[in-house]
Amino acid sequence: MAAVSSMSRISGLCRHAVRQTAALKSPRLLQRRSFRVTAVQQQQQPFDSSLEKPQFPGASAEFVDHLEFIQPNVIAGIPVYRVMDRQGKIINPSEDPQLSKETVLNFYQKMTLLNTMDRILYESQRQGRISFYMTNYGEEGTHIGSAAALESNDLVFGQYREAGVLMYRGFPLDLFMAQCYANADDLGKGRQMPVHYGCKDLHFVTISSPLATQIPQAVGAAYALKRENMNRAVICYFGEGAASEGDAHAGFNFSATLECPLIFFCRNNGYAISTPTNEQYRGDGIAARGPGYGMLSIRVDGNDVFAVYNATKEARRRAVAENQPFLIEAMTYRIGHHSTSDDSSAYRSVDEVNYWDKQDHPISRLRHYMTARGWWSEDDERSWRKQSRKTVMEAFERAERRLKPNPELLFTDVYQEMVPRLAKQRESLFRHIQQYKEHYPLDLYEK
Repeated sequence: MAAVSSMSRISGLCRHAVRQTAALKSPRLLQRRSFRVTAVQQQQQPFDSSLEKPQFPGASAEFVDHLEFIQPNVIAGIPVYRVMDRQGKIINPSEDPQLSKETVLNFYQKMTLLNTMDRILYESQRQGRISFYMTNYGEEGTHIGSAAALESNDLVFGQYREAGVLMYRGFPLDLFMAQCYANADDLGKGRQMPVHYGCKDLHFVTISSPLATQIPQAVGAAYALKRENMNRAVICYFGEGAASEGDAHAGFNFSATLECPLIFFCRNNGYAISTPTNEQYRGDGIAARGPGYGMLSIRVDGNDVFAVYNATKEARRRAVAENQPFLIEAMTYRIGHHSTSDDSSAYRSVDEVNYWDKQDHPISRLRHYMTARGWWSEDDERSWRKQSRKTVMEAFERAERRLKPNPELLFTDVYQEMVPRLAKQRESLFRHIQQYKEHYPLDLYEK
């Protein structure tokens, strides 16, 4: 009887499942019947194929009756937006951002201070005082112009050549030096290699070495800000070399489909370490990729700080107001070596570098603009250069004298409480140091 009862229950369940399946299928059957009826009705009427529109869900397009492949460059080069020419002259007065004298002087002083810091820290690495460095020569306009266009609480994801953005936001020279020297004042507690800055208070996410990882991270952060409706934007910096990474393509697509308030800021400086742009891609640069992902894009003269400012300011305004990403490609040139591990003379000529250094430098262009308005003189230049070098050298000397972080910090900030495996590693390390203490100058480290 139990077996019969069990079989009866199973039979009932099966009948119920069949009825549910039939119910689910019935709308689909009705749709199919409706489609067939419509098709039959259309066949009974005169049909003009020229009026037929594609119904495919994956694209918006028109039918054509001739075979033609789409060319890589649909237009003859995406134009480069600029406000002033190489001599600092405003080309179209309606595009002049009309910034105050104080603001423009601040731009110039930050750009030149960054340049001075680069020279001193580059030489310090060559002297063996720090382990590594990356200069920003020639790209100062992209940093300051974009940073000035943001709100102070906007979130910044950098790559590794955006020190000027952090400097504009108020990051002090002492902390730049502390990070490069990995001393006890370093916010990262000496754990990162030089130039991998970060500052929570200034909303600048700590830089990481792997190329392009910041791009999908920035998308996630922008999506979170959108959900919280905080009227904030995210800006994500990267080079044209990083744009070849898979993370870039994933980030572009996610940002567009999730409709994130995000600015992708690509510094196209001509080289991905030693690889020139003509070996990196065949399309029209990075801005050309934006439309394919459904993003509004623009190409700007990265050596024109006003063009960078205008483009970033408008992109920021619309990104927040409309919840959509923007792609800015800033055309510039990396005057310095990729890093202290690189010798760029192996893959480019001195004449090429000299052109950009002497003929089309963002600092020179802005100085021409200020000089023409009587805002800057030769005496101002000499005085400021002397003062800025003195300021950088003082911070440099303080950093060099400062103790290194306490070795105990090697084992903190991962777990709330030290796990047994980590405790064992700690004991092993300090036992080793005690045994060979003549090789470990602990007096140079904080107690």
